[in-house]
Amino acid sequence: MKIAVLDDYLRLALASADWSGLTQSCQITVFDRALAHDQDAAEQLAPFDIICLLRERMPITDTLLARLPKLKMIAVTGPYCRPLDVAAATRRGIVVSHTELRGTYRKATCELTWGLILSVARNIPNEVESMRRGGWQTSAGITLAGRTLGLLGLGRQGRHMVPIAQAFGMEVIAWSQNLTPDDAAQAGVRYVSKDELFSRSDVLSVHLVLGERSRGLVGAAELASMKPTAILINVARGAIVDEAALIEALSTNRIAGAGLDVYAQEPLPPEHPLRSLRNVVVTPHQGHNVQEFYQVAYADTVENITAFVAGQPIRILPPERNASRFAP
Repeated sequence: MKIAVLDDYLRLALASADWSGLTQSCQITVFDRALAHDQDAAEQLAPFDIICLLRERMPITDTLLARLPKLKMIAVTGPYCRPLDVAAATRRGIVVSHTELRGTYRKATCELTWGLILSVARNIPNEVESMRRGGWQTSAGITLAGRTLGLLGLGRQGRHMVPIAQAFGMEVIAWSQNLTPDDAAQAGVRYVSKDELFSRSDVLSVHLVLGERSRGLVGAAELASMKPTAILINVARGAIVDEAALIEALSTNRIAGAGLDVYAQEPLPPEHPLRSLRNVVVTPHQGHNVQEFYQVAYADTVENITAFVAGQPIRILPPERNASRFAP
């Protein structure tokens, strides 16, 4: 069988797990670039029996699946994959497998979030750049102690944020459409309204799942209600924030700054304005991108493919679980 490993920009997939049991009977091809569009993807992937998706970097639609008649299996790295039409794949007789969520990488996104918060609050990237040019101090940052962290979403990732915020001496408030005051209290957080979340937060961090209700949820009105000294952090999904409205707010100093790991279009185009704004810290969707993730994800992927080739597929992703990630 022919196996395609997609979007492995760093070429870590084959080095992170033992693929030797598959190389005897399968031909493995690694793609270290993003496939530009459906036409490119259809042409490049037409020969393959199995494709391995690296998290949610590439959308796999029913339209694309229709152009891949040889495809028999899709291996997802993660417990679900929003850009994959699992129901369509299942209808076409394509087995979709997933990997487990375990180990220390579960907190990798939270750790990066704090890296972004501190980078913006203390203007670290610009100060590093100044030092490399031979300069010295160019700005005065702010402390986090005594300030308010607002969590837009208090799921698994949002809850990881709470003890660290408390260790910094921050007050933590939260809101989402499904959050209740009791649930917030159990997490050690104070529930507030959406309006209060945006108006009170010194640091507002987005931790929602992308769905119809969350798409564009942070728009011009929400940004306008934030403090001019506030910082916005988004490590969830780019489409939750209205990117044009955010660029306007940052360009006019309507808010003080932003730390972003996700974007409406990924990879972020080279000339995108977010790359040049001095009050923005940008990282290339690094939230899950740690060695521990690759080790877990590709070890499970090898097991999944091996079981499939043997005619006994495991860790099959149910369409309803994937669909629930889009629930309004």
